[in-house]
Amino acid sequence: MGEVCNEKKTWLFVVWRTCNVVMSQFFALASYVQINDPDAGLWMVGYGVPAVLCALIGFTPHVTETLTWRRVADLHVMISSAVISMLGWKLYSEKITQIFQQEEGREFSGLMLTVVWLLLCRHSGRAPVGKLRVSTAVSITVFPIVAWLYYYINKELRSNWPSHCKTAI
Repeated sequence: MGEVCNEKKTWLFVVWRTCNVVMSQFFALASYVQINDPDAGLWMVGYGVPAVLCALIGFTPHVTETLTWRRVADLHVMISSAVISMLGWKLYSEKITQIFQQEEGREFSGLMLTVVWLLLCRHSGRAPVGKLRVSTAVSITVFPIVAWLYYYINKELRSNWPSHCKTAI
């Protein structure tokens, strides 16, 4: 019985690490596509930091328990939360409902994704990852990739976007 339990834990651990590697690649791609944005440096850091933090988890899962990893993640979450609040207020006050059609909505969603992911990763190296964390990770990992592909395939959805949002990939 103990071996079956360890196999499940190992399987969950592999899925967790894989999700972090995939999210690292996704955040790196999100950082790359900012290259032609008017405020590219800001957004490249906004996605680049989570890309590096996720890559570290993918290769060394217990890194989340180091002071450096936690402080960098906490700082990113804190700054991103402030920006999310400002962007969210703008979206709310202007009564914008189709958030992916507005640059602020896409920025809001991207930062929200980084914050949720980093909070999910917090203290994941302390104990074996469980089914709830791994199933949440799989869901979150699949969603932005599917959404990106959907918008990439359906060009008419991007027709009103600014030119710098249409030409990256």
